[in-house]
Order: sequence, then structure tokens, then C-alpha cells
Amino acid sequence: MTDVPADGPGATAGSGSGGSGATAGGQPGGSGASLPPIADYGLLGDTRTAALVSSAGAIDWMCVPRFDGEPLFGRLVGGPEAGTYRIGPARPAPLVERRYRRHTATLRTTWAIGGQRLTLTEGMVAEVAGRLLPATLLVRRLSAEGGPVAAVVEFDPRLGTGHRPPRIRRRRPLLVCEWGALAVSLHCAPGPTVEPGRRIPVSVLPGRPVTFVLAVAHREPLVAVAPDAAWALLRADEAHWRAWIAEVDPDLPFRDAVARSLLTLRLLTHSPSHAPVAAPTTSLPEWPGGVRNWDYRYVWPRDASIGVAAFLGVGKPDQARGFLAWLLRASRLQRPRLAALFTLDGLRVPPERRLGGWPGYAGSTPVRTGNGAAHQHQLDGYGWVVDAAWVYAQAGHRLDGETWRTVRGFADVVSRRWREPDAGIWELRTPSQQVHSKLMGWLALDRALRIAETHRLPARQRQRWRDAWQAIAADVRVHGVDPERPSYVRSYGSSELDAALLVLPLIGIEETGSPLVDGTIEAIRGDLGAGGPLLYRYPPGHDGLPGTEAAFLPCSFWLAQALAQTGRRAEAVELFEALLDRASPLGLYAEQMDPVTGAHLGNYPQTLTHAALVQAALAIRSAPAG
Repeated sequence: MTDVPADGPGATAGSGSGGSGATAGGQPGGSGASLPPIADYGLLGDTRTAALVSSAGAIDWMCVPRFDGEPLFGRLVGGPEAGTYRIGPARPAPLVERRYRRHTATLRTTWAIGGQRLTLTEGMVAEVAGRLLPATLLVRRLSAEGGPVAAVVEFDPRLGTGHRPPRIRRRRPLLVCEWGALAVSLHCAPGPTVEPGRRIPVSVLPGRPVTFVLAVAHREPLVAVAPDAAWALLRADEAHWRAWIAEVDPDLPFRDAVARSLLTLRLLTHSPSHAPVAAPTTSLPEWPGGVRNWDYRYVWPRDASIGVAAFLGVGKPDQARGFLAWLLRASRLQRPRLAALFTLDGLRVPPERRLGGWPGYAGSTPVRTGNGAAHQHQLDGYGWVVDAAWVYAQAGHRLDGETWRTVRGFADVVSRRWREPDAGIWELRTPSQQVHSKLMGWLALDRALRIAETHRLPARQRQRWRDAWQAIAADVRVHGVDPERPSYVRSYGSSELDAALLVLPLIGIEETGSPLVDGTIEAIRGDLGAGGPLLYRYPPGHDGLPGTEAAFLPCSFWLAQALAQTGRRAEAVELFEALLDRASPLGLYAEQMDPVTGAHLGNYPQTLTHAALVQAALAIRSAPAG
């Protein structure tokens, strides 16, 4: 696969991985029907919250007032009682085309109804600062071609884990739904009177589009925006996104795919705090019917750190600066310890809780909120964060005194604790001597020592770091290398592999192209290959949890990056192209993929996967041709 067509990622009915089938209306997304594949969903977002919308026009997931808030439409994992918001054909209709408007966050879906066409154009307004606008403004417009078209709207908001129905008031022409401090309004023009929980017919005439505007207010006045004004705001937002993408290097390999990933990363970044949420969903299963269902509506420092490098690499220093600033703020309360994950505000993640009565996606239970990994010791996180600070400084940006003090504290923790077992990047329930963690601890000290060359540091502290830096390198070469072949292993005393070791060519503990670097890459490809371009992150089922899991998509992009970094550009390009063929019809990626069916699995869309895609493309750009 080469760069996507000029119109951006798109699909006709049933095309692409995890396609949704050929009809919409009474199909997946309507009340009582089964849900479509995860990859069928498109992402709508405003950098504060996000909605997942199916090819049937059903918004089956949206939390308010932000990513980690309560679900307003939760059918995706909560069943029909959790609410949905569908706009589309009144009867089953073939899907003709579905795509994002080029280099924007606006999604267009077109169905064929006899000789007519019905198109749903929808998006959320991201730029609301400095104007009297709702923090969340969702705009959806139906338009017809070739004659009148019968459509339908189902608006059934149910808030929170208890699926609470709203208190309803009418302020003509608004329908207002209230739950205490939260209020949601729906304005439709021209069109019918919408009744929550009922299917309401809508007649769409050529030249007379019907616009639906949903506004959300939380602990603030509910601001009404007329449909025509809301539509103008959405179109202005499109111009903003196009201008933002226009600044990206026009010669970047796979530029359109990278642009879609960059837009996804921005949509998943909480603009008030600059925190990148790992995914906008909770409990989408890593394997259908299994228990590996986690809440990803929080922020992992490694995701933010990878984002720093990704945005710097494409010439977006403001986003990189925002990520780094969030990392510093988030770590304040627990410094010098670095927590494994934080809330959007940099606070402690709530305890993990199972939701009773929630059926889960495809019967996958439990459905969870909170995340128990928040209290784990993960040594690798220090490496990601300190490396991000180093990359930022290398790009010519100044590290202020507070940033340097934070880096020093992190390096001190690594120098003291690197010998301890930890949960590692994959958050194992039983800590062990993870080799990847040791390598990332070495990276933290290496980058801190490099930064210290231009910043003040007491000689005793510098020597303590250097001693630990040397000790880690010696220790992993003795205990972390397979005695039977030139390859690092997953943990001390084991012969298993870990795909996270693909960072090896990037960190510098071994010379690029050394037998140990090349041997590790080849061992991972051989032992953890899941077919085609896919990799398992470690041997399936070897993590202490029941059942199995799918291939882990970020690892495949890490492999492409590693190949490019070691001078194997042609192989990297071939792998990257094969991975683009595995994207959802809209160019999005989940966390994992069933290697047999190609179905996207796990929380979706996934920040780590999209950031890894950008980094792989940057590595291909930097690799010599040949």
C-alpha cells in the first residue's frame, strides 16, 4: 500500500480491516441490535472528550464533560440501556462511502436509498477558547441528493454507570436534558421534535439539510448555538485543522497516514491540561469474551514522552512543549517517584472497580473503571520521561530549572532502585527483573548525564549516576542475554523474548548494527511473529492472566522503526505498508489485532499505536536509501 488517496483515508461498504458490512439503518448500532466491529467506529473529538460513531450513524460511546467523565452514550460496553445517539437512514441502506474530509476531523458517511443519497456530515468543534461557546459542541448534518430521503433520529442519553435517564425540559427550540450539575441540549433545524428514547422520523429534502446540534454544560451556563452558526463553526474548525497539517513536512514518507495519526493524537490530547489520554474508551477487550478489559481513559507518562519526540519530529514544538509541561505538573505530588499513570489533571487514578450489570463489548466482562496499575513500580517510565527531556533539549529548546530538578530526581530514583524487580512496560501482576526496564533505566541515566553537560550538577551526584549507568550495562549483559544466541531476553533467567526490546537500536547501549542488536531484532521477529506484519508483545498467555491475547500493534511499528534505524530501510517500508493495510477503514488503529481475522481489539483508537506509527515514519525518513 502506498500513501492514501488525495481525499484521505476512506472506505466503501465492507472494505478494509474489520469492515462493517453493506447496510445501515436497522443494522448494528440500532437499539437491540448487535454491535459492529471495533474498527467500524470513527472518532469524533474536540480535544476535551470524544465520541465513537458507527457506520450506521450511531454514537455508542461518549463521556462528558471530558474523556474520563461519565458516559452519556455508553452502549458500546453497557448495552442498549446505556444509551445511544443515532442519525441515519430509516431503513437498511447500502453504505456508499465513508471518509474524513481531507486533513480534518470531520467525518462524512453516505448511504444509497433507491436512486437517492443520504449523507451524514459530523464533527465536534475544537476551538472554543475566548468565545461564548459550550465546551463541547457536537454538530451533525443530514443532506439528501436525488430526491427526498426518509431518515430517523434516536436520541437516548443515559448518564453514568447507573444509566440514569435525564430530567427533561423544553426551551423552544431546545430539548434540554439535565442530571444535576450536567445539562445537555439538542437543537434540530429544520426538523421534528425529538423525544428521548424514541425513534423519530426525519424527512430530508435536497437543498434543505437538517442540522442537529448537541451542547454540553457542566457546572456552567448552558449556551445555545443555532444550527447554522454551529455548522459555520465546524467548517471554520476544518480550516484550522487543514492549516495545522499544512505545516507538516510535505516530503514526509506516508504523509497522509501520518497526518491522520497526528490528528488522532491531537484529538486525544486534553487541551486544558495537554495530557494525552491513552484511549477514549474503557474495557474494549484485548480478546473477545476474555477478562483483559481495562480502563484506558488515563495518561501514561510513556505515551506523553513518545508524543514529545513524535511532535518534535514533524515540526510541532508547541504540542511537544505541552506534553513535557504536563509531565512536570503531573509528577509534582509524588516526586521523585514517577507514577505509572495519572488522571488528566495529574492526580492519582481512582481504584479499579468492576461495573455490575454491564454486559461488555461482545460479552467481554468485567467492564472496569479506574486502573489498578497506578500503584505499580515501573522502572521503564523514568527512561521514557528523561529521554523526552533530552530530545526536547537536543531540538534547541531550553530546559528550565524546575525541569532539570525533576530530571535529577528521576535519575536519583533510578540509581537507587534499578536492581529491584518491577512490573515493566506490560504491567505484570508479579514483578520480576525485566530486561527492558533495566535498559530504560540505563537510558534515564545516560540522558541525564548528557543533559548535565550543560547544566549544573554536583560532582558526587554525577559520579553516583555514572556508577549506576555502568553497573546496569554490565548487569544486563551478564544476566539479560540469551546464552544460546546473541539476543537480549524478556527477564533475567528466562529465554523468552519481549517485543519492547525493539527500542535497543534507539537507546545507544549497544552499537547500531552490532550482533546483539541485530540478533535481538531477528529473534523477536522469529519468536514473536504472529503472521504477516504482526507481533505478539511476549509469548501469548505468559502474563499470569487467564486466556490469551492478540498481536500488539505498537510493536509492529517499533519493528519498522528498528529496521530503519539499523539501515534496513526497504524492509521497514515494506513492513510499514503492510501495517497501513491493517488500518481501520478510516485509518485508525486499536491497541491489538486478531492475527487470524485482522479484527482490531482493545481500547480504540490507541494513542500509543498512532504515536508509534509517526515515529516509524520519521525513522524511515531519516534512514539512508538502499
